[in-house]
Formats: sequence, C-alpha cells, structure tokens
Amino acid sequence: MAATLTARQARTSTATTSGNGTSARLGGKVAGVGYFAIFFLAIFANFFVREGLIEAGDASATVANIRESEGMFRAGLIAFAAVFLIDIVVAWGIHLVFRSTNHDVSLLGAWSRLVYTVFLGVAVVFFLMVLELVGGADYFGAFEAGQIDAQAMLLLDAFNFTWLIGLAAFGIHLIVVGYLVLKAGVAKPVLGYLLIAAGVAYIVDTTANAALANYDDYADLFLTMVLIPSVVGEMWFGLWLLLRGGREEERAA
Repeated sequence: MAATLTARQARTSTATTSGNGTSARLGGKVAGVGYFAIFFLAIFANFFVREGLIEAGDASATVANIRESEGMFRAGLIAFAAVFLIDIVVAWGIHLVFRSTNHDVSLLGAWSRLVYTVFLGVAVVFFLMVLELVGGADYFGAFEAGQIDAQAMLLLDAFNFTWLIGLAAFGIHLIVVGYLVLKAGVAKPVLGYLLIAAGVAYIVDTTANAALANYDDYADLFLTMVLIPSVVGEMWFGLWLLLRGGREEERAA
C-alpha cells in the first residue's frame, strides 16, 4: 500500500512540475503576463502601424506614409518581433498548466502555437525587407520609383499572407486549449467553448481567403466572426492564466 501511494504521489508531482521543478502555477503566471503583453503589442503593431500606414491599392501613398513615419514603422516592426518572442514563452507556460490534464494533448497545443509563431517570425522578415526597400539602400538605385513602390506592396502582402497561414495553426492551438479547459474543469465551460469558437473562426477565415475570389466583399463579416470570440475568449483566458492558471494542479499535488 505504501509503495502504491508513493508511486501515485510521484506521478502527481511529475504532472504538476517540469523536469527542472517549474510549477504549473508559475507557468500560468508567465503565460498570463505574456498574453496581455501580446494583446497590447499586437493592437499597436497591427491596427496603429500596419493599418494606419498602408493604403489599400495605392502603393505610392503607402511607401510615402512609411517614409514619413519611419519611426512608427520601426516601432511596429519591433512590436511584431516582441510578439514573436513572447509567444514562445506563452506556449511553454500553457503547456505547464495543462500537462497534468493530458500531457500529449497539451503538447499538441504548445506545438501548434509554436508553428504559428514560426510563421509570424517569417512574416516579420518581410516587414523588415520593406523598411530596407523604402529606406533607399544603394543597390535599389537600379529600380525606378514605381517599381520600388510595387515591390514594397508585394512584401507587405507577403507579410499578410504568411501571417494568415500561421493563424490557421493558431486556430488549432485555440481549439486544443479550449478542449483542455473543458476537460480539466478548472474554469467555466463557456471559456472553453469561446476558445474553440475562436479557433474555428481563424481556420475558416484563412480558408475563405484562399477559396473565395471575392473575399473582400465579406471581409467585414469574417473579421467580426473572428474578433468577437477571440478578443473575449483570449482576454478571459489570459486573465484566468494570470490569476488561477495551475493553482488547482498544485493543490491536487
């Protein structure tokens, strides 16, 4: 009987800490702080910088905006790069929180977020290339102004498409995490369902971009479909991670 209890305690201890003793609660705190940092950085980089400077269908105006607001564009680049790095840590923290619920499924959630992170990192390279292009490097002297403008827009489109493909992997991550929230029973079920809905919405939006030639006609509808569950669900999840993530696992230990 004593041997059985000892083995059971050892399994519980392994489930609630990583190999170096990192606790699920610490993972929750780290992931929660990271989530809120990503939220504010992404809003600034995406909505204030990217959408604020890019004029859809007007390459010349877009390049002019970037040149006039180079400091802001660089700040957006740094913000995207910071999101890229923070997401790696967030994936690790979330895995620590849910590894005792289902180690293999939690690992799938972490890996799918890391796949998304890799795509974001590649997308940031295109953002950096835009800065190099419009900055007037000597070897671009062979190109005319119109050609430089067109190439800058092509690189910005490459950023968008690369990030978009990555968001499909992020959708898988949210579906997996939503499932883990429901299975663990550590939060209200509606949180799990919101995360799953957000994950499905990301995948549907990426698929629609590729499948619909007239996607722009429905862009606002798809944006709303993604924003509502993702903003509500992910902000709630980030707050839960910060305040409660991993606490139940440590109590069980």
